[in-house]
Order: sequence, then structure tokens, then C-alpha cells
Amino acid sequence: MNKVFTAFLFLLLLSKNVMPQGFPWENPLKIAWSSDGINFNPPVIFQDSSGVPSVVRWKGDTLVCAFQWFRQPNGSPTWDRVAVKFSYDNGINWTTPAPITVNGLPVNYQRPFDPTLLPLNADSIRIYYSSSDGIPNGLDSTVNTYSAISTDGVNYSFEPMPRVDEPNSRVIDPAVIHFHSIFHYLAPIGSPQQGAYHYISQNGINFTKVQDIPSDSSHNWTGNYMVNDTGELRFYGAGRNGIWYNSTPNGGVWNGFINTNLHGGDPSAVKIGTNNYLIIFVGAPYTTGIDIIGKDKIEFSIFPNPSAGNFTFEVNNALIGETIIIFDIAGKEIYRSEITNNKIRVDISNFASEMYFVKVKDKSRLIKIEKE
Repeated sequence: MNKVFTAFLFLLLLSKNVMPQGFPWENPLKIAWSSDGINFNPPVIFQDSSGVPSVVRWKGDTLVCAFQWFRQPNGSPTWDRVAVKFSYDNGINWTTPAPITVNGLPVNYQRPFDPTLLPLNADSIRIYYSSSDGIPNGLDSTVNTYSAISTDGVNYSFEPMPRVDEPNSRVIDPAVIHFHSIFHYLAPIGSPQQGAYHYISQNGINFTKVQDIPSDSSHNWTGNYMVNDTGELRFYGAGRNGIWYNSTPNGGVWNGFINTNLHGGDPSAVKIGTNNYLIIFVGAPYTTGIDIIGKDKIEFSIFPNPSAGNFTFEVNNALIGETIIIFDIAGKEIYRSEITNNKIRVDISNFASEMYFVKVKDKSRLIKIEKE
């Protein structure tokens, strides 16, 4: 099976019931900060054309984020590769993406995807990821969780044998954490209501299955662990009501779902300080399109784009009487107006410099506010 199509299948599966479906390379990663890990400031773009992020603190003052990168053009050496970015100032500035290498990965193995990072000590970091011995027939039971180890976060050495292998099911989008001297592994079973697999380990290599984590149709256990303090382990996931977290004192008994104010998928959070949290997640897809209805072509144009917040919309007669709606990247409606003629001027200059979505009927366009 084509590797790009395989990647599309797994990311589309993970995004089900979380955000509008689309190709994974149409999604940006977003980043936001919070004082409590619940109410976050407005998110901004972290990385375009990417998915399944995992962010951790390493070596005391370094943040590392791994993600699946779909750098254009399609088929290039950096297309559909796990990449990493580093920050040395608590997430304010980040390096450019660097695709990782997994030295010793058998040549017949599928390329790594679904990365999750786990710092081991000041000198090494491990990456867990999905792969298979050969290209599978879709996401079948040959897709397992593997690992590799690194001293620089970019160049990894393959660790033989799967970390987790469910005999009758694929395991994708793993999450791993070290908490109370135990390595905890979690991966969504399938649909949200099926919950998640839970494995534990003493060394991070040999895992033993324990009781599955229960769930419901509104909470998808696709996301990442985060240690909040010595008595609380959190897992951030997503669902139809947005990004949430659940907490546990031991990795097995969970306290209940807490909703955040963010909407997106595949969240990964890290605690920077006592009242400082950072989260990276998959934002809403960039969607564009033109429909043809009967003899009237439904279309509209926007200019200038980007602008300081003053946009002009030109539409054809078929759209007069429809409504222009503008959303921020988190999905919150910020503007609405009826289309009364062929040229509409919209002023949203009072909003922050970032990307926004314009929706007219069932089609969307992307605009950007760019202020000096």
C-alpha cells in the first residue's frame, strides 16, 4: 500500500469525531499557554502541514516536540516524516523542523509514524512510534508500537522487537510516561467508547498488559500523558466537545473528564512552571473549494490576503442572500454578515494577527491578519 495513503488512513481515523475530516497535510499544529492547564490563551500556529504532536521537557531547560511532518512537495525526502523542533526559552521560540533518522530500522519496515517522546535522563531520550514489518493491508494487526533511543533527539538507534503487540488488533498513536517508578503505556483501542489499552513496564522496553481504560463516545483517548505533580498524572485527549484531560493518582483509576476551552485533536501538554502550561495540538484543517450548482458557479474571492484586518469579498449573484461567517483557528465564530451585494468589505482589524477561516455556504477559505 502507498505510504502516503497509509498515513492518510491512520490520521483520518484519529481525527474521527474530533474535527472536520480532510487530508492530514491540510492541518496545522497550534500552540497555546495556560496558568491552570484548563483555560488557555488564544492559540497560534506552531507548524504547518503536520499532525500527532508530542512535546516534553528534556535536560532541564529544553523542550522537544516531535510530530508527523508533511513538508511539500508531496514525495519529497521530508514528506510524511517524523520531525522534531527544539525550544530553549520555555516554548517562546523554536528551531526549524529536523526530520529524525532511525538507524538500524529494518529496510522492510514501514516508516515510523505516531511519535511520542519520553526523556530517560539528561543524556538520552526515547521515541515510541507505530510501524510494521512490511507495508500492511491498511491498519491491521501487523501495526505495532516500536521504539528507538537517541542522545541528541534527532538521530535514533532502533530497538529490536515491538514494545506492544496486540495479536488481533493494530496499536497506533501510543502515549508513554514514567510516573511513580513505572512506565505507563496507553493507546486508543478504536472508537472512543472502546477506551484505551493500558500496559505497564519497569524498564520502558518490556510491557505487560493490565486492565483497559474505559471511556464513552464523547472522549477519544488519542493524545498524550503529562505529569502535573507527584500525586497527579494527566492525560490530554480530544472529543466532540473539544480538548479535555483526565487525571489519575496511579495510572489505573481515573478521576473524570475536565473540558478545556480548546478545540482540536491529538493534544500534548507540558507543565513549564507552577502556573504555566503549554499545549500543542492539531488545529482545524485548511479547507478550500468551489461547488457548481446547476448553471451558476458558486465562488468568491478575497483580497488583499493577508491584510491588516480589512478584507474585500467579491461574490457572484448566486451567493447574494447567503451569510459570511468568520471563525478563529479554534473554531469560535468572530464575525457574521449577510451578503447583500457583489462586493462586501469586512473589518476585523481588532482581532489578533493569525489565521482565520471564512465560510460561505459549505465552502471555506483561509485568511490571515498580518499587522506591522
